[in-house]
Amino acid sequence: MVVDEPAAEAQLAAVLERPRAEVAAALRELAAQYTAQGRGFDLRLVAGGWRFYSREDCAEVVERFVLDGQRARLTQAALETLAVVAYRQPVSRSRVSAVRGVNCDGVMRTLVQRGLVEETGSEPETGAILYRTTSYFLERMGLRGLDELPELAPFLPEVDDVEAESLEGTMIAEAVAAAAAHTADGSGETGRAVPDR
Repeated sequence: MVVDEPAAEAQLAAVLERPRAEVAAALRELAAQYTAQGRGFDLRLVAGGWRFYSREDCAEVVERFVLDGQRARLTQAALETLAVVAYRQPVSRSRVSAVRGVNCDGVMRTLVQRGLVEETGSEPETGAILYRTTSYFLERMGLRGLDELPELAPFLPEVDDVEAESLEGTMIAEAVAAAAAHTADGSGETGRAVPDR
């Protein structure tokens, strides 16, 4: 009841000075008892540890009591960005932006601030910061691990294909802009020109 994140079986076993297998069995037995008794709470294994949750039947009332109109939902952009990170992690912001087709810097900062995404090193080739989902993400989604994410539809384009198209389009746009700037005034000096779209 006092933990901020799910408590691992090994951690509980160490605190209780009992064998891990015994603690694991006791936790599963308690979870089953709470369910059988119809208690207002569940003991669930999520994100690699155990934690108490409001039972589904009581969740609406508990949310009203705790949140009292303070619910902060994620925007569509944040949900899309979070999905890309969850399925492609570790992933850089530029790759997420390539998949979404828009800049995701601000959205990524929001997800980091909310504890759903975290930095996890850098890409060796480019030095770009890589991101992954956190255990808090797993907890909020009610997942034990990333392997429980639903399968993506097989017809979705691969990120590499989208990135290649995006990079090719960017290179073409830059070449057109450079050519237009070079010939804008006919003197060969660079000037401002906006290509037709």
